[in-house]
Amino acid sequence: MIINFISMNGYGSFVWLSFGIVLISCLVLYLKTKKTLRKYEKEFIAEFETLSESNKKAVLEKSRIANQILATNSRAD
Repeated sequence: MIINFISMNGYGSFVWLSFGIVLISCLVLYLKTKKTLRKYEKEFIAEFETLSESNKKAVLEKSRIANQILATNSRAD
């Protein structure tokens, strides 16, 4: 019964190959996106550090995303 499911009447190799290609493509896209996000977070933190204290407070009050980035970065250190 399991062999019939895996072979899918002779089309199993095409179906499983397609699933594999899609899985690998999604994994590559996820890893590339994650790497790019980390790059932009580092750039944001570097630029944020150059601001004056009053500008830092203004950014943190206005931006919830900035708070999340800085909170995530402080946990990673």
